[in-house]
Amino acid sequence: MTPSLSAPAAGCLPGPEAPNVVDWAIVSRQSMREFLPTPVPRATIARLLEVASRAPSGTNTQPWKVYVLQGASKGSLVDKVCQAHDALRANPALAAEYKEEYDYYPEKWVPPYIDRRRENGWGLYGLLGIGKGDKDKMHAQHQRNFRFFDAPVGLMFTVDRVMGRGSLVDYGMFLQNIMVAARGRGLHTCPQAAWNGYSKIILPHIGAGEGEMLVCGMALGFADETALVNTFRTPRVSVSEFTKWLD
Repeated sequence: MTPSLSAPAAGCLPGPEAPNVVDWAIVSRQSMREFLPTPVPRATIARLLEVASRAPSGTNTQPWKVYVLQGASKGSLVDKVCQAHDALRANPALAAEYKEEYDYYPEKWVPPYIDRRRENGWGLYGLLGIGKGDKDKMHAQHQRNFRFFDAPVGLMFTVDRVMGRGSLVDYGMFLQNIMVAARGRGLHTCPQAAWNGYSKIILPHIGAGEGEMLVCGMALGFADETALVNTFRTPRVSVSEFTKWLD
């Protein structure tokens, strides 16, 4: 029998009688793109990060560094990056100034990944009524990333450039821990690689050291459950499609 994925009671600690709590948090996680202005207490954010820090890392290097933006610091960064985003649209030659420090996506897309990417784009923009030629609307929707989708908390994650690729694997587990722990408290998130191209603006703003590289950003807060965009939920391929059983 498939266990129920109903939400756990507020403050409920999982135990032998509630084995589905973690499953619920994982399965109910999705990238939300519209948040309420409801503040998230600092103590809650600190606890999320404390829990997430139990993520495994090679030889316990714990390579993550986190910058929490709220209030004026968040608003100022939003203004700077949105201005750069607008300037880049007006003058595409500026693209040379805004490059990611690591390849998040492949240089050449191939199936089945290009097909999934297209399905994702068509699904989201189709839901919002944004056609392929609606460049103004597409620009505005993309810029929602740089406003943290109005979430009250913006997180920036960096890693020391001296670290190897394995640290990005470690980082992924840390980020997932944050998102799952957030769900356990009724919060939602949206992990955002969109910020990466603007690291030359972001790193000085957050006071990162010269040896740090931006990994990604993340929006955190209480999702607006009534927002149309938040009804978008991406599909997953079946276990049989990505698994080989070797007996």
